[in-house]
Amino acid sequence: MKGNAAAVCAPGLQEVQQAGMGHLCVTKDGLRLEGESEFLFPLYAKEIHSRVDSSLLLQSTQNVTVNARNSEGEVTGRLKVGPKMVEVQNQQFQINSNDGKPLFTVDEKEVVVGTDKLRVTGPEGALFEHSVETPLVRADPFQDLRLESPTRSLSMDAPRGVHIQAHAGKIEALSQMDILFHSSDGMLVLDAETVCLPKLVQGTWGPSGSSQSLYEICVCPDGKLYLSVAGVSTTCQEHNHICL
Repeated sequence: MKGNAAAVCAPGLQEVQQAGMGHLCVTKDGLRLEGESEFLFPLYAKEIHSRVDSSLLLQSTQNVTVNARNSEGEVTGRLKVGPKMVEVQNQQFQINSNDGKPLFTVDEKEVVVGTDKLRVTGPEGALFEHSVETPLVRADPFQDLRLESPTRSLSMDAPRGVHIQAHAGKIEALSQMDILFHSSDGMLVLDAETVCLPKLVQGTWGPSGSSQSLYEICVCPDGKLYLSVAGVSTTCQEHNHICL
């Protein structure tokens, strides 16, 4: 707003008129500016807020930059809104809820998501280049959960065990190489009504100790599995001392 007309302010307030600044009024709380104004040089203020019934708009043809400086004039924080990117420069970036609860925090060492649930809606899921630590990973209802490592190995470690559960469906593990189940201090339990090995190699009957290197799988009363050299009939009894 430009012109030479006198500024209109509330009665009893000092009036200041400057070309190109619109209506600028000096009040006991500071300065009140009515209308739109253009600043050609830096603006320094302790607090800037809009009217109660309107929003605060900062607009530029290039970008809008807000800097925070220390007592020595050094920039300690910067918010830059450009035409293609919003850039934040600080030691820590944090988003809080209305009640002050941290929702999203970023610093040089870690990223913390403080919500009860982190939802990834991308069609190709989430990509993690390094390790991920979380107490629970699950898919949306009626959707499959898929953990995949296309070119390397997939490892799941926990100090007190890993629990994989499918309430309505099956659990499938696929690998181009070997699938290894290893327990360093304990046993491997297959608790199911039926355990099937559909592609287990079958050989012809032969005398015990033959050069065919065929074995039969034996089961101890406590469920422990062990191998015994295959023969014309079962040879599990000859090696059942393993169960003791």
